[in-house]
Amino acid sequence: MTKTTASPSRKRRAMPKQDRRIQLIKATISCIANKGLSNITMADITTEAGLSLGIVNLHFQSKNNLLVETLRFVVDEYNEGQAKILKKRSTKTTQEILEDHLAFDFSAKVCQKDKLAVWFGFWGEAKSRPTYQKICAESDSATESSISTLFQEIIEEGNYQGPDADTVTKGYTAIVEGLWLDLLITPAAFNRKNAKRVARAYLAAMFPQHIDL
Repeated sequence: MTKTTASPSRKRRAMPKQDRRIQLIKATISCIANKGLSNITMADITTEAGLSLGIVNLHFQSKNNLLVETLRFVVDEYNEGQAKILKKRSTKTTQEILEDHLAFDFSAKVCQKDKLAVWFGFWGEAKSRPTYQKICAESDSATESSISTLFQEIIEEGNYQGPDADTVTKGYTAIVEGLWLDLLITPAAFNRKNAKRVARAYLAAMFPQHIDL
C-alpha cells in the first residue's frame, strides 16, 4: 500500500493556531528590521512568512493588529525573562541576581539585531500611536519597578549613602537603552561585550560592594 504524503499546503493548514501566529509575528519582526516599521506592507510580511494574505487576516484581522501583537510579543519576552531572574531571590544572593540581570540585558537573545530594531521602531512611533505608547509605557514601568526593588535591597544590604533606588534605576535603564541603540546602529564598531562593560562600570560605581569591574 502506497503511503500518502501530505502536501506542503496541507501541512501549513495543519499548524496549530499559536504556532501560526508566532510564525507571522517573527516574519513581521524580520520585515521591521529590514525595512523599518513605517515602510512595511502586508505583502512584505506574507512573502517573508511564505503565507497568503488570507491566513494573516484569519489570525490577526488587520495589519495594525499584527503590529500590536508583534510589539506585545517582544515586550512580553523581555519582561518574562527579567521576571524569571528576579524570582530567584530565595535561592541566590543579590550579587548573583545583579550579575544575572546584567548578563540578561546584554545576552544574544535580548540584543538580537531584529528585536532591537522592533524596540526602537515602536518607541519612535509611540508618541503618535496611543496603543504603542500604552504598551511601551506599561512595559517600561514594570521593568523599572522590578529593577528598583532589587536596587533597594542592594542599597540596604550595602548601607550605600548615594542616590536612591529610583534614581539609580533611571540611570541604569537610560544607559542600557542607549547601549542597545549603539548595538543596533554601529554593530561593527560596538559589540555586546563592550556594552556590558559600560553598564557594569555604572553599577560598580553605584554598588562597589556588590559588583566589580
